[in-house]
This record gives sequence, C-alpha cells and structure tokens, in this order.
Amino acid sequence: MTQVRKIRIGVLFGGRSAEHEVSLVSAASVINALDKNKYDVIPIGITPEGQWLSSATALALLKEKSGVENFPEHLIVPDPRRQGLVGIRNTSSPDEVQPIDVLFPVLHGTYGEDGSIQGLLELAGVAYVGAGVLGSAVGMDKVIQKQLLDNAGVRITPCLSFLMSDFEAHQKRILGSIEKKLRYPCFVKPANTGSSVGISKAHDRKELTAAIQLASQYDRKILIEKSIEKAREIECSVLGNDNPIASVPGEIISSNEFYDYNAKYVDGKSTAIIPAKCSKAVTEKIRQIAVDAFRILDCAGMARVDFLVQRNGEKIFLNEINTIPGFTSISMYPKLWEASGLKYSDLLDRLIELALERHAAKQKLKTTFNPKKEWYR
Repeated sequence: MTQVRKIRIGVLFGGRSAEHEVSLVSAASVINALDKNKYDVIPIGITPEGQWLSSATALALLKEKSGVENFPEHLIVPDPRRQGLVGIRNTSSPDEVQPIDVLFPVLHGTYGEDGSIQGLLELAGVAYVGAGVLGSAVGMDKVIQKQLLDNAGVRITPCLSFLMSDFEAHQKRILGSIEKKLRYPCFVKPANTGSSVGISKAHDRKELTAAIQLASQYDRKILIEKSIEKAREIECSVLGNDNPIASVPGEIISSNEFYDYNAKYVDGKSTAIIPAKCSKAVTEKIRQIAVDAFRILDCAGMARVDFLVQRNGEKIFLNEINTIPGFTSISMYPKLWEASGLKYSDLLDRLIELALERHAAKQKLKTTFNPKKEWYR
C-alpha cells in the first residue's frame, strides 16, 4: 500500500514584538498538540532581533535567549516557485528548500498579527492559518477596527484617538477633549499592541498624561476609551472562512482592576467561567455580533472577539477582535471551543483545513491579464 504523505506544518513563533514571550508559550502548546501521525511539524522561531531559526531546538533556543548567533538560518522568500524555507547561511547548499504545505503563524502582535507576515506568505504562495493581509491589519489596528465596526452599526466602546505628534503640539486641547467627551476613568492604549501591553487605566489628568507617555513607547497612534464601569468581560471565539461559526461565550474574572498583562499571564489568579452565565437571548446576541464583526473586518480562519456587557445585558459593547488569539493552556480561544464540543487537537485540524481551503480558492483566481493589443511594447 502507498503511504500517504504527511502534511508539512510550519509553526512560526517569537518575533519582533512585545508579545514575544506569550508567542513562545502559545507555540509550545500548538506544537505539542498537533497530531504527529498526520503532520510533519517544522518549528520556525524568530528572535527579538529578527533572526529566523528552523530547527527542532528553535523554541528552546528562543526561550534561553542564547546560542542563536551562528545558527543556520532559513527564511521564507517571496517566490511562489519555492513555497518553503530557503537556507541562506551556513548550509551546504545555499538554495536548499524545505517545502511547507501550511504555515501556522503563532506570532502575536507587531510583524505577526498586523498583516506583515501575511503579506510575505501571500507573495510566497504559501497557505497559512488565519486572516489575510487586510483582516490582520484592521484587526490589529484598534482605531481603524473601531471605525469600521462603528460605521457598520456595531456598538463599540466610546473612544477617540490621536497621533503622538499632534499630542505633543496640542497637549492641553487634547487632554481637555478627552475629559469632556469620555471623562474619568478611561483606558489608554497603543493602537497596535495586544496582551494589554502598554495599556493603562487613568483616573485623573496626572495618570492620563503618564498613561499616554507609556502607550507612546509602543505606538505613534494612541486610543482613549471610556471605561464601562461594572461591566462583565465576555469573550467569544469564531471559526471559519466565508461561513464562520461562534463558540459559547465565556466570562473573564480579572484578578486586577482590569485584565492587564499580569492578570492574564503572571499571577495566575484570574478565572474564567465557561460558558458565561448569560441569558439565552444575550448569549445568542453576543455570538451573532462576533460573527458579524468577523465578516465586517474580512477575517478568516480564527478570531477571538471581546465584549463588555453591562450587568443586565441591556448593552453589549464590542471591545476588540484578535485575529491570532492566544493558544496557551489557559487561553480562552481553545477553551471556548472545547466547551463547545471541539477539542484542542481537532480545532488545530480544522484551522489547517480552513487554511488549505482558502488557499485553494485563491489559487483559482487570475493574476494575469492579456490585453487585445500589446500596447506596452
């Protein structure tokens, strides 16, 4: 009998991002859970400096933060004839290619979740898990994301935004506008980070000014949101391409005043209630809004949609969408699907199927055009 070839899965992690460490933990979970009877798994790590490592030891090397300087490098190049990793240094053959069938980006944050790596993969002609260039970019940029959702009639948290160059030139006017339109307390966020990196809750002008300076270390664009006090933090997972489905919602009970980096990953005191204790009507409304947002932002594969729900469920605010949600052992995206009847390993299988399905559909599209007359000669 002919042996069926395993699908070669490249798991991409690390990267030049403030969420580098979170990515390593997510990647370890994904690599361990992928069925080795179905897949040849190729770990691909990117250091904080941008060096690519393709090796079984790549994850350990990035965690140890040493020993990578002279390690052989393999990159994905924007050449669809290769569709794999190309050796560029310290290899016996500089043009050596390791074919890849599907790439699974577990690159949270900058250069991984913002459309950057997706653009490279599109040029390279490699199938990949998750949203495309547009969906990734607008999913990452909280300001553009909110504008699109608001224009489509989705209720978002009241907010305003500005560039740091404008703030430096008109600080007094912008602070006054924030206090008038949003009041205290309010949240200050870099427009393009995740895992609550660079986010603060401000209760007065002194805290607001300090929070803006902190956020500006991570982005030139700053988002200010009104704090929805006494709201429940509800999350919902979405899965699919053109016909996405939503999981049961879950509720986060944060160990801190808000669900910051420490509460998410460090202190281990935050808890999740899955499924969330909501009425049937509120549950279905949350699931429908999550699917609607997924479609509005042209997402694909996966996304986690976060909500703020007032206690009686009268108002549901969409807080943000995450196109590469966490895949750690405590991450809500896989836990919500498990509660919905889809276990972790089956979820990974489905995401890979969706990636191949989307890639096959794109391959059918024309990328050339033959004019009737060769006018360009």
